[in-house]
Amino acid sequence: MPEPADVGSAIPSPPEPEIHQIPSTRRGAGRVLVAVYAVFAIAATSRAGVQLVTKFSDARLAYVLSAFAAVVYVVITAALIKGTATARRVATIGIVIELIGVLVVGAFSYVDSAVFPRATVWSHFGEGYGFVPLLLPILGLWFLRRSNAARSSAARSAVR
Repeated sequence: MPEPADVGSAIPSPPEPEIHQIPSTRRGAGRVLVAVYAVFAIAATSRAGVQLVTKFSDARLAYVLSAFAAVVYVVITAALIKGTATARRVATIGIVIELIGVLVVGAFSYVDSAVFPRATVWSHFGEGYGFVPLLLPILGLWFLRRSNAARSSAARSAVR
């Protein structure tokens, strides 16, 4: 015997947002972004570690900045992997710091090359890394902004 229909079921519920359509750091372009940040985290950490241990007296400021860049890349990577709202804010702040670092260190390394006798990840705007350090924070901020807008839109749709 069929069960009686629930009185509340006559009101159609709003469609659930399609989670797979909301840009995530766990799928598609987000996964690529995480992978690139992970590669930079590993590369910058390795490079800074070797520089600090073997050549620190050659270019102290440059090597300390390399270590700082490594920490920034590690924090961004971890935050992007976690993907929660708080982690996305941490990633955004980290990416803004990264962009400022690339721009300031990149410009300063051209203006006063004596301060940067050795290359860092961010010197010459990431020239030694194919200028990816200059483009990566721009793409990262664009992705986070785009995915945050999609999440906000989906949340508003779910409330209606």
